[in-house]
Amino acid sequence: MSKVLKSPGKYVQGPNVLETFDQYLQGMGSRLLIIVDSFVDTFVHPVLDRCFSGKDYALFYEKFEGECCQTRIDELASLAKTHSCTAVVGIGGGKTLDTSKAAAYCAGLPMVIVPTIASSDAPCSSCSVIYHEDGTFDRYLFLDSSPNIVLADTAIISRAPSALLVAGMGDAMATWFEARACRASGKNNQVNARPTRAATGLAKLCWENLKRDGLNAKMAVDAGICNEAVEVIVETNTYLSTIGFESGGLASAHGIQKGFTHIPALHRQLHGFNVAFCTLAQLVLEDAKEDMDDVLSFSHSVGLPICFEDLGYRDVDHDLVRKAAQQACVPTSTIHNMPFTVTGDMVYQALIAADAYGRAYHVKMSA
Repeated sequence: MSKVLKSPGKYVQGPNVLETFDQYLQGMGSRLLIIVDSFVDTFVHPVLDRCFSGKDYALFYEKFEGECCQTRIDELASLAKTHSCTAVVGIGGGKTLDTSKAAAYCAGLPMVIVPTIASSDAPCSSCSVIYHEDGTFDRYLFLDSSPNIVLADTAIISRAPSALLVAGMGDAMATWFEARACRASGKNNQVNARPTRAATGLAKLCWENLKRDGLNAKMAVDAGICNEAVEVIVETNTYLSTIGFESGGLASAHGIQKGFTHIPALHRQLHGFNVAFCTLAQLVLEDAKEDMDDVLSFSHSVGLPICFEDLGYRDVDHDLVRKAAQQACVPTSTIHNMPFTVTGDMVYQALIAADAYGRAYHVKMSA
């Protein structure tokens, strides 16, 4: 079995790099369909206008809001062809970026991604999550390649609420523990190949960066500044976590998170918050006490959830938790990448135990 590492062709990060966007577009042509989140268009549009002023580019702006659904994807792919575009640029949050990646894929064009938040590892991934127009889940669209270019302007990203950066930390925190499990079990990564040592190493670097710089990055964003800690965590959330999960592999944390879709009270919770708590459940399954202590300490310090109440799920329905635990163990779940057999009953017990440990930790810290 071959080993495969998948990553963006070029990753650019730094404060105000959007102001010199054109310098990084070699090979992308000069006719760009720019799909921009309607919420960020007001401050992104003027920056791009200044950047491309007097230069030989044709820009076609399309504001995006709503769902990443096939109808909208088809419309945008058709628009790119109508304007004879040479590349698709997506600017904004998760749904805008997933739609842009899918539209570029359907149009057969290069994709350029500009995240304006660092709440997940979606910007660098070779996957789009597709929904129906009513907002219900449709399917995953697995792309042939990762984005050609990802540009992360930390001056913009650091203006977003710190809760979004923290959610990205929750998603990134799972990366090492899941990649470690895949390495131990010898199972495939998310591109159906064995993990490379580089991918596993980058997954471990995620956790090391979070422990060293996570709290400082949150405090910096809360204070309205962008310092080196913010730079480290943006890179961790956006780039390292992607390589770690796609090329290192997923395991219980994301498998259990998928089961959480069967608990309606958790539907509107940020993805990274759910994943953070599910990481605790994975560590319970592994009986990894030292790691549990580290994760409880880190999560509490930055404001990641460590119990169901932290997720806004105060009146826990044990029947629903059992259902979520069973769904986490469907045959296609990444939970089966663990180095031992996992059952629905084991997941249920791990979730209840993780909740108890989290509540006890809150009591300890408030004493």
